[in-house]
Amino acid sequence: ERITENLVRDKLRSYEYYGQDNGITVEEQKSEIAKIKSLLSKASKNGKGNSGYPEFIISNKKDVNFLIVFECKPDVKKHESPGRNKAMEFAVDGVLHYAKHLAKHYTVVAIAVSGATKSALKISNFLYPAGAAKPKDLVNESGSVVKELIPFEDYYRLSSFDPDVAKKRHADLLSFSRELHELIWTKAKVSEEDKPLLVSGTLIALMNSAFGKTFAALPADDLQESWLGAIKKELDKSNIPQGKKDTMIQPYSTIAVHPNLAKPDTRLAKEYPDGVFKEIISRINDNVWPYINIYHDFDVVGQFYGEFLKYTAGDKKALGIVLTPRHIAELFSLLTNVGPKDVVLDICAGTCGFLISAMQHMLKQAVTDAERMDIKQNRLIGIENNPKMFALAASNMILRGDGKANLHQSSCFDDDIIAAVKKSKPTIGMLNPPYAQSKSDAELHELYFVKQMLDCLRRGGTGIAIVPMSCAISPSPAREELMKHHTLEAVMSMPGELFYPVGTVTCIMVWTSAIPHKQSGKKTWFGYWKDDGFIKTKNKGRIDQYEKWPEVRDRWVEMFRNREIHAGESVMQHVTHSDEWCAEAYMETDYSMLSQSDFETVVRNYAMFKLLGAPPDVTSDDVEDSVDD
Repeated sequence: ERITENLVRDKLRSYEYYGQDNGITVEEQKSEIAKIKSLLSKASKNGKGNSGYPEFIISNKKDVNFLIVFECKPDVKKHESPGRNKAMEFAVDGVLHYAKHLAKHYTVVAIAVSGATKSALKISNFLYPAGAAKPKDLVNESGSVVKELIPFEDYYRLSSFDPDVAKKRHADLLSFSRELHELIWTKAKVSEEDKPLLVSGTLIALMNSAFGKTFAALPADDLQESWLGAIKKELDKSNIPQGKKDTMIQPYSTIAVHPNLAKPDTRLAKEYPDGVFKEIISRINDNVWPYINIYHDFDVVGQFYGEFLKYTAGDKKALGIVLTPRHIAELFSLLTNVGPKDVVLDICAGTCGFLISAMQHMLKQAVTDAERMDIKQNRLIGIENNPKMFALAASNMILRGDGKANLHQSSCFDDDIIAAVKKSKPTIGMLNPPYAQSKSDAELHELYFVKQMLDCLRRGGTGIAIVPMSCAISPSPAREELMKHHTLEAVMSMPGELFYPVGTVTCIMVWTSAIPHKQSGKKTWFGYWKDDGFIKTKNKGRIDQYEKWPEVRDRWVEMFRNREIHAGESVMQHVTHSDEWCAEAYMETDYSMLSQSDFETVVRNYAMFKLLGAPPDVTSDDVEDSVDD
C-alpha cells in the first residue's frame, strides 16, 4: 500500500500539489481541519464507530467547501467490489465510504488508486456533490469518464460545473446570504442600505491579492483603513474616469468609518475576538469569493442585494425599488435576440442585472477576442442615479472585468448624459423603471421612463420593459405620447407573485423605437404568461423547485418570436392609446381547460365574499367578473 501511496505522491508533486503559495494543502492519514475531523470522527472502515481517514486529504484556500480524497490498494484485484460495500478491502469502496461522510458538508472528488507500478495503476475518479445521496463518475466536458490523475485545477473545474454541484452551490449561496444578513445586522448594526455595499466592497477588496493574503493578520484597528485602501487600489486599476471613481468610493468611505466596525466590541470579544468586521470579511472570503473568482455566470452582488432587500423592514414597494428576478433578465435577452453587434442600454441600471445577462448572451455568440473585447468596452451602457446603487452596479461589472467605463451616475433625464448615450446609437433598451409610489407622481410615471429609453434608441431598435400592470390598463398621457412616436409590438401579462414578497403585478412591454404605432399599422401581440414554473417557498422565496423554467422559457420565446395565437394563451389585436394593453382584455376563454372544480372554487369564493366581505383590494365587481368568466 505504501508503494501505491508513493506513486500517488510523486504524481501529485509533478502536478505541483505541494507547491508553495498555491493555496493547496495535502494532508496524509489525518487532518487538522476541525470540520473534517468531526465528519470522520466515526468513519472507521471496520464499522466500529471510531475515527477513520483516507490516505490523502487535499483542501484549498480558494474554495474551503471542496475536497479531494484518495484511497490506495497495492493489488488491482482489490480495486472495486461488485457491491462497493467492502470498505476495508477495496479502494473504490473505501474512498466512497469516506466521501459519503465528508459530503455531508463538502463537495468531494473521491479517487481510488490500485496497483504497485506506474504502468499497472488503475484509477477511478468519482464526484460526490455536497448533500448528494450517492456519487457519480467524474466526467470531462464531453461526457467521457476521467480515468487518470489530473492537476488540481482540472479536478476543480470539472467538479465545479457539474449540474448537481452548481445547483447546490446556488442554494448554499442563498442560504449564506441569510446567515450573513443576520451577522451584519445583529452584530455589526449596519443599516439595510449599507449591507450590500459592505458585501460588494469586501469582494472588490479581496480582488487585491495583498489584502486577501494579509487581512486575517491585521489588527482590528487597521482593518477598515486597509479595506478601503484595497478598494481604492482596485478602482485605480480599472478603466474608469476619475470622476466616476470618486463617486464610487464615497459610499464605501462611509462603511470604512462605521463605528461598529472600527474595533472589537467588548460584548462580542468572546464570540469574535478579532472583531466582527474581520469575521464578516472571513466569511465572505470563504463562502462568496470563490464563486466570484471562478464562476462568472450569475449576478452575485445583485443576488445578495435581492436577498438582503427581503429582510428590509417595512414596505419594499414604498421604496420604489423592485429588483428584477434573474430569470426575467435572461428572458429579456432572449426576447430581444441580443447579439454581439448590438449596443444595449439600461437607463435604470440598478445592479446591472440586465446588462450582465445581455453581455453573457453576446459573449456566447462572439467569435474572436477582439469581438469579445468590443462587447465589454463599447456595447453595454448603463445609467443609475442612486449613488449607492451605482457603486453596486460598477462593482458588479468590475468583479467581471467588464463594461464599467460606460456606466453613468446621473439621472436618466439629464440632457447631457442622454446626448452622450445617443452617440453610441443603442439598438436595444432594457428597463425595470422605478415604480411610482403614488398616483400623484405623474412626472415619475413608469411609462415616461420607457419613453426616455425608447427615445435613446436608433430608429427600428427594440425596447423592452417590465412595468406595473396599471401602465397597461390605466389612462395616462404617457400612453398617447409613446404611441405617437413608437410601435407597441407586444405585451405579456406576468405571474402575479413574480416579485414576491413585493406585491406588484407586472407586464412586459416590447416596443420598436422611432416608428409611430399608427404609421406601422401593426396589430399588437398579447401573451398570457402567468405560470413561469416557479413556486413560493417558506425560506427561499419563489424558486424553480421542479426545474420547469427552461421548458416554459423556450415555449414563451418561440410563441413571441412567431407571434403564435393559442386560445387561453395569446391573441393579436389592433389597439390605440385609449385601449387596454393586456391579453386579459381580448383573449377568448378556452373552455376546454375549465373543470368542475374550477367552477366550484369560483362559486365558493363568491359565496364567501357575500358572506364575509372582501379583502381591502377586492371589489364586488372583481368577484362578479370572475363568476362571469
